[in-house]
Amino acid sequence: MENLGYILIGSVILLWIFAMIFGLITLFPYGWVGLVALTGGAVLLAKVIKERLANREDDHYSKTVQQ
Repeated sequence: MENLGYILIGSVILLWIFAMIFGLITLFPYGWVGLVALTGGAVLLAKVIKERLANREDDHYSKTVQQ
């Protein structure tokens, strides 16, 4: 049941992002500013996820330190 919720939320988020992109494309000269902002956010999000997956020290502390 929880996985179904994640799938539904993820699909709505993807559809929302695609709608934003297509809406910004229709606003041709002014929409490029939004597209550049979305691209910058996506690049930063990818960088954060890549660094988090590569950081073994955080994994060690999350597994061994008692809360």
